[in-house]
Amino acid sequence: MELQVFSKNVKITPQIRSYIEKKISKLARYLPSISEAKVEIHEEKTKSPQQRFTAQVTLNSKGTLLRGEEKGERIRVAIDAVVDMLVRQIERHKGKLYEKGRGVSLARRPVDLESVDVAGQSDDSPKVVRVKRFAVKPMSVTEAAEQMELLGHSFFLFINADNDRLGLLYRRNDGDYGLIEPELA
Repeated sequence: MELQVFSKNVKITPQIRSYIEKKISKLARYLPSISEAKVEIHEEKTKSPQQRFTAQVTLNSKGTLLRGEEKGERIRVAIDAVVDMLVRQIERHKGKLYEKGRGVSLARRPVDLESVDVAGQSDDSPKVVRVKRFAVKPMSVTEAAEQMELLGHSFFLFINADNDRLGLLYRRNDGDYGLIEPELA
């Protein structure tokens, strides 16, 4: 498993790094197909000392992304909490796969999104402050909904395996889902 550790406003000591490696490597017991793990540690100046450190972990397992974020008064407390959260997510994910009797489909081809043109914007208009690129893979609408829930996002971009078209799944205010399928004019 490839492990990447990032920090913001805090220095990661070798002891903390080895603690993170030890805790994250234990997740492979529950889900051996984890290929990549990204750990982000942030320190924030808050009034509440219980929420000073934030640990965010994103796991990649054959294209399935699992994400957890927890806060704590110390770095180790936040890491322990996020690992516990991910163990519960992995167990829930594996239970869903077992109930369906099938695994998660693999990407047939990665599709790169084109970069956003930020030139020509005036100073007073909203600016694009972050561009994120990721591989979009073919999957069913049900799989996209599961992926969206695992990530904790309110929308998810994917290629619909039924018609090989781009689809945007989003959570509506009433709790149901909506699907946007663009058409070229």
